[in-house]
Amino acid sequence: MNYDPNSPDHPDIEIPSDLLRLVEQLAEATHDAWARQRLAEGWRYGPHRDDQKKEHPGLVPYQDLPESEKEYDRKISLGIIKTILAWGYRIESPSSPAK
Repeated sequence: MNYDPNSPDHPDIEIPSDLLRLVEQLAEATHDAWARQRLAEGWRYGPHRDDQKKEHPGLVPYQDLPESEKEYDRKISLGIIKTILAWGYRIESPSSPAK
């Protein structure tokens, strides 16, 4: 099977600076959703990934992840925000002044 993802990555869309915190918040939420799913499936923390034992080193709080894992979640979050903006939706920071 040849799969060619067709969702554009929107490299030309810039995230307003007041939304950069949202990227980190979504990255943490993405990690938490993944971890909840794994835990519900019977996985637990282990120092090395072991599919037979259902152990994974990423089953830790977001702040305890290695920077490389955080960056993976940030890229997903950034892509989601860029896609939402490309579709014409607006995202405003709660601290943004009302227009």
